[in-house]
Amino acid sequence: MTNLVDFHCHLDLYPDFERAVDRSDQAGVFTLTVTTTPKAWRRNAEVTASTKHVRAALGLHPQLVGERAGEIGLWEKLLPETRYVGEVGLDAGPRYYASFDAQKKVFAHVLQACADAGGKILSVHSVRSAKAVLDMVEAHLPSDRGRIVLHWFTGSASDARRAADLGCYFSVNEQMLEREGKAAFIRSLPRDRLLTETDGPFTKAGSRAAEPIDAGRAVRALSRLLDITEANAAIMVLANLRALLAEG
Repeated sequence: MTNLVDFHCHLDLYPDFERAVDRSDQAGVFTLTVTTTPKAWRRNAEVTASTKHVRAALGLHPQLVGERAGEIGLWEKLLPETRYVGEVGLDAGPRYYASFDAQKKVFAHVLQACADAGGKILSVHSVRSAKAVLDMVEAHLPSDRGRIVLHWFTGSASDARRAADLGCYFSVNEQMLEREGKAAFIRSLPRDRLLTETDGPFTKAGSRAAEPIDAGRAVRALSRLLDITEANAAIMVLANLRALLAEG
């Protein structure tokens, strides 16, 4: 039985991919393991195929578009094999801004292909690019053709309101929930659109890399911010997951 949600992690980047998948599945954590390139898809699909709780997403990470934009053709060829897409999106940070135009072309292609296919659920990166991401979602992916989950969203409160109006969900992790000065922003997000994530192994649980079972730490942090019990926070996240899966 699913009891936690990790809607964005990178299980294929852990030292033992198969063991990481098995641990998540045995723990009953609904886990979306995203990929950074379409070439990683086949292995992810094979390892997760027999699991009850782990799903693999087909991605082309914006930070890799500068060197891998040519893989968009392979990404599109593989799209019919999965309902889940990620990690995709835009990154306007200084390290990746040189490829921003190429990122926008790839992301537009991803959104349009998902709209044409229908029913896809996308985990989307939007570092320093919330407005551009939302502009493109509005232009290319109507909410009745697919759903966006904004991973580790750092846009403004007005960006968040616009995202919610566009039908987006938000996946939040312990690190962003514990950040000083973000409490009011997190409380402003619509409660019926909140999911939890770890973004492991890029975040920590104590001194080790976070893994899907650590999504419980995000649930605890969320319960404190929203002034609800931990049990009710977990119930809320699971209800939101069910709604997303029914809509997507």
